[in-house]
Amino acid sequence: MTDRGDTGPEAGPDAGDADAGYWSGPWPGEDGGPRRLGVPADASPTPAIGAGAAVDVVSRTDPLVTMVVTRDPGQVYLLRNGMGADVTCSVEQIDPDTLATVADSGPLAGGPMWPGGLAAHANGSLYVVFGNHAHRLDAELRVLASAELPRHRPYNSFVILPDGTLVTKDFAGSLPGAPVAPEARVPCELVALEPDALTIVDRIALAEPSIARISSDGAHVYVVGDTSLLRVGWSRGFVADPGFRSPYRTEEGQTYGWDCVLALGAAWFLDNGDGSTNFDGTFRGKGVSTTPLQVIRVDLADGSVSTTAVCDAAGGLITNPPMVDVERRIVVGYGSGNGVMAAFDIADDGALTPRWRRDHDHAAHLLLLPGAGALVTGDHDRERMVEQVVVVDIATGFELARADTEGPLQSAVFPALGWDATVYWCSLSTVSRLRFG
Repeated sequence: MTDRGDTGPEAGPDAGDADAGYWSGPWPGEDGGPRRLGVPADASPTPAIGAGAAVDVVSRTDPLVTMVVTRDPGQVYLLRNGMGADVTCSVEQIDPDTLATVADSGPLAGGPMWPGGLAAHANGSLYVVFGNHAHRLDAELRVLASAELPRHRPYNSFVILPDGTLVTKDFAGSLPGAPVAPEARVPCELVALEPDALTIVDRIALAEPSIARISSDGAHVYVVGDTSLLRVGWSRGFVADPGFRSPYRTEEGQTYGWDCVLALGAAWFLDNGDGSTNFDGTFRGKGVSTTPLQVIRVDLADGSVSTTAVCDAAGGLITNPPMVDVERRIVVGYGSGNGVMAAFDIADDGALTPRWRRDHDHAAHLLLLPGAGALVTGDHDRERMVEQVVVVDIATGFELARADTEGPLQSAVFPALGWDATVYWCSLSTVSRLRFG
């Protein structure tokens, strides 16, 4: 069984029940679950991938593919959306091998465009948050309920709490073609939806804007704000936690962090997120931050912050979280602006020491086959303009397998795991099915 780690401010039932609101399939939501550990949610064993393993790839090109979730065997669901100021989204059930459409929800009301989220709930329904709307679907993709969210801004996905409540947050960053100056960013709010009719049951204003997606562990929701890590409690309603606010931006030229991973008693994320709207098919060379890009660790017990540089060069840029291997006590960070990936050993006190480093053009969320110690990454070939999927040994950084997808764009979105180490790789323009042999 995979050790998914104790993470909360105190050990106990909250931490163990973190995934209780999700379906028991291998990948019921983005990053495998609300702590964003990037490992199979059902703790199913995954086969080893040997050096030089053959890779069978099937790809399908479609505009703005965001993520896949996998539920029961053979049930693979794909979230897509349109492009523009106010657009719709849709969910497809796709064949797990050929990626052909099996069923389609049809257009679902959306709103301002930013990648949304899809998850399989423990109650059997699928939920979508995109734009300023939320939808509940059954497994055949029939709409059961829909709701408009309070602000006419994109809501960048959601988490499901152990009691089944959905929590979402509006997005405070720049949109394609609509830049927002840092001083003009508006503080965000959390919104809680009950899962039956998607009625709003509570809202709470946050102390600052947030660009990142939220994470949760039991009765605690964590938000990487524009300058600080914030925490909000949940007990049939939001419980403010004003005593927990950990500033992580302390240097001139440092920019905001993205999503956090909750593991080993800490929140882990990467900073220097500004510059993502410069994306032109790749993030290489698009960063604007002048300080070194860092792995940031915030202790969930006392709020203390420690930092370790991934890359010392200026121009660091990321849009996604690191990987924390709980079993091996390794954290992997990367800098998409400079094309570097680095791993660090985690000491008992949280201190980091370098383990390996490689030149690597990765930008997407990461996926780990924990039993095999195999880290699934992207590596964008800028000369050929093709996204490659590369598997590396997380302990050594040694490359185990590499394969082209048909996607020309560097992925900034979400992979997923199916059955028998089948990986689904999304890269905005393309979804690929990869099977390692």
